[in-house]
Amino acid sequence: MRIPLKVVPGASCDEISGWLGDSLKVRVRAVAEAGKANAAVTRVVALRLGVPLQTVRIVSGTASAHKVLEVDDLSMAKLRERLACTAD
Repeated sequence: MRIPLKVVPGASCDEISGWLGDSLKVRVRAVAEAGKANAAVTRVVALRLGVPLQTVRIVSGTASAHKVLEVDDLSMAKLRERLACTAD
């Protein structure tokens, strides 16, 4: 499944902040240089969703705050269930 993201690098903590419209807002401490924030985003999302890191990848927007993340073998229902405490 593909998930639109709004990423905030250089944040005070690593977290999934919830939904911002149709996008999932992810805050990471890593800075947006040399792929550090992108790597942090995939780690944070994989950990929060309880999926292996290798099943999560950024497929669009690597140099932008607006990204598209792809997660193998995950439905929207499962995504919302696993993010229940952060969903609107």
